[in-house]
Amino acid sequence: MTLTRRQWALIALVTLLWGLNWPMMKFALREVSPLYFRAITMSGGTLTLIAFFAWRGVPLRVSRGQALRLLWLALPNIIGWHLCSIIGLSQLPSGRAVILAFTMPVWTVLLTVLLFGERMNARTWLAVVAGVASVGLLAANELVALAGRPIGVLWLQGGALSWAVATWVEPWPAWGLWPASTWGSLGFGVFLNFGFAQVIWFSLVRALPARASAFGVMAVPLVGISSATVIVGEVLRPTDWLAAVCIAVAIFSATGGAARPARSDNPAP
Repeated sequence: MTLTRRQWALIALVTLLWGLNWPMMKFALREVSPLYFRAITMSGGTLTLIAFFAWRGVPLRVSRGQALRLLWLALPNIIGWHLCSIIGLSQLPSGRAVILAFTMPVWTVLLTVLLFGERMNARTWLAVVAGVASVGLLAANELVALAGRPIGVLWLQGGALSWAVATWVEPWPAWGLWPASTWGSLGFGVFLNFGFAQVIWFSLVRALPARASAFGVMAVPLVGISSATVIVGEVLRPTDWLAAVCIAVAIFSATGGAARPARSDNPAP
């Protein structure tokens, strides 16, 4: 599956914004609690998207049937993803958190095989293996620390779930004490991550096959781990760079590795 130059450019822009967002979130979590951070950025991002689509004249009203489907899709994609990812980010370095979070392209490919009968060719298998290898490399330190205690891992996961359920009520944020950098991180999350990047992503997923769009954003961790050294002072290790190579292999394998000029019968998104 070969991408046009315009599609490559859009994927690169989304990659940059979403990659930078992880260390920016980690930075903001120094002052803002995880659930309040999500409440602020998701609410602000939703209002941004509503304003944008209203300006474009896109109707936002949905039927009852569509509303039920929308609610069903929102449970894992919005509530589950954003809740689990922000809690996980608060416990891990942002570089490793973004790698662990972006195992989702691997699951996307496997689900298309399971649910839609798509076949796994050699290129796709290479992409999946390289993606999984990158996750294993970057998670190695955390896995070694827990080695030999699988029951402890289960207890920790159960505790994390219990903590999430039991701590919906958090202290009211100290808005007046937040520095300008924290407000800047929140603004990045609202207007660029949830707003601008989402609009681009919507256009990509409508135009590209599931595998290309999913593995295309696997470059997000590359930006995340690189920018984390500047934004939050995290130190990269040799395994981080090796994992970056694995991700590059996964992207190349999944997307075809080269751009081509757009044809007149293949409109850009």
